[in-house]
Amino acid sequence: MEKLFETLLWRSRFIVILAVVASLVSSFILFVIATIDVGWLVVKTAAYLVGSSGGEGYDAFHSNVISHVITAIDDYLLATVLLIFSLGLYELFISKIKQAEEDTQSSSRILLIKTLDDLKDRLAKVILMILIVSFFKNVVHTKFDNPLNILYLGFGILMVALALYFTNKSGHHGD
Repeated sequence: MEKLFETLLWRSRFIVILAVVASLVSSFILFVIATIDVGWLVVKTAAYLVGSSGGEGYDAFHSNVISHVITAIDDYLLATVLLIFSLGLYELFISKIKQAEEDTQSSSRILLIKTLDDLKDRLAKVILMILIVSFFKNVVHTKFDNPLNILYLGFGILMVALALYFTNKSGHHGD
């Protein structure tokens, strides 16, 4: 009975496949959406440049372009988080990905997850980048009619800088 239970318990790890597939599909969807948004941005920019009459409405157009670019970056980063999460869960709970281990190029080693801490560290760094991008997206839409808003902006930039500093420092603790 104990052997049967342990076998069942061990095989229950395959339920993680649902999270792997869902994360992978979500990642793919976000990559497609972000790419479509960038394509839309190219079309709108071309239409603006062709139909532009002496720079009228340039500030609004520029703000709109910046907002869409930041949104696309945010979507790409989130898609990357989901991809890393999907690959990490698969490697930790199901099986090692042989192609990732056999490939000697350093770019593919980024996706090689050996421990839960590896997965956590990689996700944390990309999530930090998402938060930074979201911060700057909000900065674009902030009105600085109140001196306190400028102070908040400075404080926010300081916090982002500290987060990047400590993230970088923690990555070099063994050096």
